[in-house]
Amino acid sequence: MIKVIIADDEVKVCQLIFGLIDWKSMDMEVVGIANNGLETLELIRKLKPDIVITDIRMPGYDGLEVIKQGKQINKNIDFIIISGYGNFEYAQSAIKYGVSDYLLKPINKKELITTLNNIRKKHKQKTEHNTVQEQLRLSLQNNAEKLRSSFLNDLLEDVVNQINFNIDEVNKNYYFHFRPGIFEVLVVKLDYEHNESYGNIQILKQKISHILREKLISDCFDMEIYLKNSRVYCMLNYGEQNKKNIRKKLKCSLDEILVQKNLFCTKEVTIGRGEAVNDICQIKHSLKTAEWAIKQRLVEGTGKILEGFQPKVYSDLKVLFGDTIKKLETSLEILDKDGVVREIDFLRHQVLRKTNVFGQEVFNLVIDIFSLFLRSIRNFQFDVDKIEDSNSTFYLRADLCSSVWELFICLSESISKIIDVIIKEKIQADIKPILMAKEYIHQNYMHRVTLKEVSEFVGFNESYFSALFKKESGKNFTEYLSEIRINKAKELLKETNLSTIDICQTVGYNDLKHFTKTFKRLTGLKPHEYRKLYA
Repeated sequence: MIKVIIADDEVKVCQLIFGLIDWKSMDMEVVGIANNGLETLELIRKLKPDIVITDIRMPGYDGLEVIKQGKQINKNIDFIIISGYGNFEYAQSAIKYGVSDYLLKPINKKELITTLNNIRKKHKQKTEHNTVQEQLRLSLQNNAEKLRSSFLNDLLEDVVNQINFNIDEVNKNYYFHFRPGIFEVLVVKLDYEHNESYGNIQILKQKISHILREKLISDCFDMEIYLKNSRVYCMLNYGEQNKKNIRKKLKCSLDEILVQKNLFCTKEVTIGRGEAVNDICQIKHSLKTAEWAIKQRLVEGTGKILEGFQPKVYSDLKVLFGDTIKKLETSLEILDKDGVVREIDFLRHQVLRKTNVFGQEVFNLVIDIFSLFLRSIRNFQFDVDKIEDSNSTFYLRADLCSSVWELFICLSESISKIIDVIIKEKIQADIKPILMAKEYIHQNYMHRVTLKEVSEFVGFNESYFSALFKKESGKNFTEYLSEIRINKAKELLKETNLSTIDICQTVGYNDLKHFTKTFKRLTGLKPHEYRKLYA
């Protein structure tokens, strides 16, 4: 039996949860009920439960602290959060501690059963004392689920040979129950900040999966859901007679998904419907058009269901905005950040003014510009692998943008960030030989040090090194060397009884007259006057 504790400061809520479920049929037993955080932790220590259903706000220790300390007692406990709508922002913080799910008040029986079933399944897979028959059953179920998911993944990775398969083969090889009828792929696209909590997004995607399955399964011969990155893919197979029902229930699904989206403060959600096809061999086409519909949110907006289709002709935006692209290329080549930002901003306004533009072509344009930038910076012999925003990383960030405006901002910020890194490294590269030269001068100022000698030491020719030294130091080589020598002479005049001629030779001068003249030029005093004043 899987042991369960229910914790809520409202006795009626505890009674409700206890009465909603046929615990025995789920191979579960409620071993304790608590009405505050202190009692809950005491029961966790004493009864060692597998599942704790807890309110997020309770007297004593609140739900957050119960989860935190409970995980320290037993990291394998599955926590289910109960939260009122107004407390959900607070409940979000608990997700980072590894809770299994959250439930909004009032408790929905179906949702609670689904959550408990998921935990029971996971628990059974971990339990070592399962019977051989149970282990075999779970293994077969696992394999079937993996194979079903792999079909959608294979479609996404383009490794399925669509020409040579039929319904019977797919059903046999992937454990589906497809029948002749309509096949359709849906994509639910989440747009969120790229640094959004992974736990939040995973739970939201699970919620979306549950909503789609609950709403659509009764009208389908079969359906499969696959989660990847910021998308929930859903493949449907249904009869022609259920077409209207599917459309109606999909609208209801969107309404529920938008409520969940608002709870998680995710920026945007959009559903893309692929074109319905009558043959499983054409399912890739439905997937492609669903993805096309998702890109179309960039120009048509989010929070809605967009219908996919395959345009016969795309306008070539790179040709259409050729003059702007050329100016942008020039700015990219010379790392003119202000110029890049200016041209990208101008290009964005040009795209926004264009009518009948497709989201896919705008997205492709932005990806092409970023690729062009990466190619151009190779001319600076810069290691592109050092850049956080490599092509793949930028693609993922761009994919989280929900509008044309946001997409171009992402492009501008990503390129600007890389230009800043390159300029910084370039400055560091220029400064390094100057620092080496200064260190060499400090160690050898007492000897005859020449510009040629130091240039060879840092690996540059004299003229380039002389210009670079003055640029980075604000003074030429001779001035800097004289300053180092005279500063050392000042120290010796103040701190020792050495004669002026000895000090002159100690700091690298052979000519006393020249030393005295240089000393007076830099300090305003002759050496003996300086000693008399400061010694």
